[in-house]
Amino acid sequence: MNEPALGPLYRESALRRMGEKEYDVLVIGGGIVGAGTALDAASRGLTVALIEADDWAAGSSSRSSKLIHGGLRYLEQFEFGLVREALKERHLLLTRLAPHLVWPVPFLYPLTHRLWERFYVGAGMTLYDFLGGLRTVMPRHRHLTRRGALREAPALRPDSLVGALQYFDAHTDDARLAVAIVRTAARYGAAVANRVRATGLLRDGERVVGAHVTDLESGSGMDIRARVVIGATGVWTDEMLRLAGAGKSATVRPSKGVHLVVRRDRLDLRTALILRTEKSVLFVIPWDDYWIIGTTDTPWTLARDHPVANHADIDYILDHVNAVLTTPLGHDDVEGVYAGLRPLISGAATGTEKLSREHLVANPVPGLVTVSGGKYTTYRVMARDAVDSAADELGPGVPESVTERLPLLGATGYEAVWNGRRNLAERYGLSVSRMERLLRRYGSGVEELLEIVGAEPMLGEPLFAAPDYLRAEIVYAASHEQALHLSDVLARRTHVAIEQRDRGLAVAPQAAALVAPVLGWNAETIRHETEEYHRLVHAELAAERQPDDEHAEEALLSSR
Repeated sequence: MNEPALGPLYRESALRRMGEKEYDVLVIGGGIVGAGTALDAASRGLTVALIEADDWAAGSSSRSSKLIHGGLRYLEQFEFGLVREALKERHLLLTRLAPHLVWPVPFLYPLTHRLWERFYVGAGMTLYDFLGGLRTVMPRHRHLTRRGALREAPALRPDSLVGALQYFDAHTDDARLAVAIVRTAARYGAAVANRVRATGLLRDGERVVGAHVTDLESGSGMDIRARVVIGATGVWTDEMLRLAGAGKSATVRPSKGVHLVVRRDRLDLRTALILRTEKSVLFVIPWDDYWIIGTTDTPWTLARDHPVANHADIDYILDHVNAVLTTPLGHDDVEGVYAGLRPLISGAATGTEKLSREHLVANPVPGLVTVSGGKYTTYRVMARDAVDSAADELGPGVPESVTERLPLLGATGYEAVWNGRRNLAERYGLSVSRMERLLRRYGSGVEELLEIVGAEPMLGEPLFAAPDYLRAEIVYAASHEQALHLSDVLARRTHVAIEQRDRGLAVAPQAAALVAPVLGWNAETIRHETEEYHRLVHAELAAERQPDDEHAEEALLSSR
């Protein structure tokens, strides 16, 4: 099949199709679960429309810890089924579905008590290995002395541990994985469009038969008709239920997680870290030339559109990681900060850190299915269950899910392309290390990107203020990945917004000029987009200086 180029012409065509026909399934929500739901339905042969009010993965799905994991800490909560399920999904993503976007990573768990802790944690990791299955590609955990642990993690204070255990999990580029799923869904026939907001549900009696939507780019409205609507709206699930008139009782309880990004050379580590805190755990995770450190876990009761970190969040993370470091990190070491909301299912727990990550599929009114909760790693299972529920409404004849066997865009042939990376680098005049970075972003689809470089060699040059990225990647984001605004390009198609100390302010004018020909921007639009991005960055920086969430939100809103 042809790889779909989700450029402006595609989006225009998709919106036109959405207004002209009735679909089997309309999916509302373009995070990881909504994208996965669209792919699951389309790959069963159903006609599918997928809409997202913001950008793909703009909410929780680009603001995660970027882990693909079973959830080692859930073993303490006896959620063995959840862990086994997540470990199966980890294996599928690593070996079949997205090996270019999901990578193994070792984690060091420092021990602070002798004997009993080694036995207790070691027993948990043995169970973790066992639940991962005999065919897992991950090494088994191993025990380390204090000396052995310090060889893996020289940055740790010798008095902060008495030994350690090391186990393997995986990490991912969460935003790019979501975009790859959206594009794969489009490959199998789904019509997909971002910046399209559902403002009401269409009814035939009591039954939901579609949605009234607004294209936020043009301001025009239209009806999209569908036999079943699936709401995969994450922390906005309650709003979907209210739109359906299905009651006002909360089903999702948002929890804010904040992460810091620091340069790789600030921590002398050969491994990721997992540290216990009084509430949960703290991760230190490799991210190209950086470390991601997080996360917090605090209830969030304010507006869900743009959660931000505050000064207390940043201090919390720094205090906890500095407790084990020989050379503490300071605020000046923080290159980037991001905050996201976890869509936890409401329960009786007093703190969000105790709520289950199990997902919930519901059929609150005829013609409407909602899917909520869960965790990033198990998005495919959530999507499958949501489409299974929709199939019950569609009637007999809907095939079973095939996504367990369906490689994502960039996965097919990836190993062969990786093996030929030196020849590929030479052909396009790039370094091998540059080619490896590109392959870990685009997989076997990298040649589609490189064709842009072949046609216009200057696009093979790096961005002047963000040299980890080629100019061609900025163009490709708009021409193939449905990026419509600067924030889409700098925060999600690339990660300039969290990797550069200035959050991408210096690169914004160059990026705007690069996408302008693709998106049809004139000089006034370039100026407006650049100013809007500057306002967003300064608003987030203002929020990060505030002492708590309420003042942070006030600063955010007043600065935008």
